[in-house]
Amino acid sequence: MKQRPLGNTGYRVSEIGFGAWGIGGAMWRGVDDNEGRKALREAVDQGITCFDTALAYGDGHSERVIGEVLKDDIRAGRVVVSTKIPPMNQEWPAKPSYKLTSVFPAKHIASSTEQSLKNLGMEALHVQQLHVWNDVWLSDPEWQKSLEQIMRLKKDGKVLHWGISINDHAPETALQVLTDPIFETAQVIYNIYDRSPEKALFALANKKPLGIIVRVPFDEGALTGQIKASTVFPAGDWRAAYFAGDRKAEAERRGKALAGLLNDQVETLPELALRFCLSSPEVSTVIPGMRRPAHVRQNATASAKGALPAAMLSQLKPHAWDKNWYA
Repeated sequence: MKQRPLGNTGYRVSEIGFGAWGIGGAMWRGVDDNEGRKALREAVDQGITCFDTALAYGDGHSERVIGEVLKDDIRAGRVVVSTKIPPMNQEWPAKPSYKLTSVFPAKHIASSTEQSLKNLGMEALHVQQLHVWNDVWLSDPEWQKSLEQIMRLKKDGKVLHWGISINDHAPETALQVLTDPIFETAQVIYNIYDRSPEKALFALANKKPLGIIVRVPFDEGALTGQIKASTVFPAGDWRAAYFAGDRKAEAERRGKALAGLLNDQVETLPELALRFCLSSPEVSTVIPGMRRPAHVRQNATASAKGALPAAMLSQLKPHAWDKNWYA
């Protein structure tokens, strides 16, 4: 497993990281806790050193499982764990009409951090992120209080590094806040369909530098080739809404078009999707969601195969797709 620097944090992390939303269990159905725990152990065995979770994932369940399974690895400094503070109003994505006091007031930042420390069994969080953001809040008079709390948590040694998890498909909503030196990482959606980070965020990452954590490399499954028009999700699974109406059929059609590009150099759609992300040097790590050991093993191989050939990258450009199915 190849390693890359995570911005200026001083960490070197595995190119393929572990996205732990799914092992939170609440919104993703069909895999039990036992499989999730096995997936975490398999990830360590495969050389994965970056694990991304959030307080909101299963109301802390994802954090607790990571803290339990990776306890020895965390204490020995073999892994880097990033987590997130949920917006107090529990609304994703952030809307500019929301007041900062309803999203990230200072007391909420402090209490959420304390809860994540408890869940993970850590004395200091490696990377703590604000789970949503909009630059309009920088002009809110309350922001200075929240920022002081963020800086205090770092000074007190409870948070070693801070980052921003950017709104869905909207890197432009966090470009200003990320110029502040306190924020050293940015988590963003980037995949074959959504190339919006290439416009300005990657330029900022090169200038600062900034650690880029890529989420949703598979477009919630659409870029794996596993979503068919006939797919039925387990009861209670949030993807039933994401792929509502004719979206499954559209995802299948576009997936088949991409599959036509596969060859002996790039054999599967998941490999294509991950290696696309890794072809950008601005990217520090890619965190596909993984709930089964088999998925971990499959995803881990993308690092060894490296960036996509230039000809393949050129062929992918027409497949960019401007959409927002979270809305």
